[in-house]
Amino acid sequence: MNILFLNGPNLNLLGQRQPEIYGQTTLADIEAKLRELAAEAGVTMDFRQSNHEGELVTWIQQAHGKFAVIVINAAAYTHTSVALRDAISAVAVPTIEIHLSNIHAREEFRHQSMIAAVCRGQIAGFGEQSYYLAFKAALQLKSS
Repeated sequence: MNILFLNGPNLNLLGQRQPEIYGQTTLADIEAKLRELAAEAGVTMDFRQSNHEGELVTWIQQAHGKFAVIVINAAAYTHTSVALRDAISAVAVPTIEIHLSNIHAREEFRHQSMIAAVCRGQIAGFGEQSYYLAFKAALQLKSS
């Protein structure tokens, strides 16, 4: 089993950007922990981050036939990107939407997710644990 983790804009700044909202943990810390979990579970994973919407779309398009599950933290693109929504819908790879913060408890414009309707589920509000919960969910998707 191969899992693709995609991370959107500004997530490369984790640990320094608004730590009161996003925490102290860096994206590299999260990736390292996920790699440990993947090794323990006997699965492979790819972990990527981009500030560019088109690059994320390309990676989603390339996932078909290569990855069993996509886990995506689209960050700000969650609320604006029809392109990401269309790409997720087109590739038909089960996708899990994740967020570090609870987007439904934040500013009004963050309450709407453009991608939620084409994802298998959404995990939000658990900080870095959102990633680890999504990893467990990804394993469950492929075992069911």
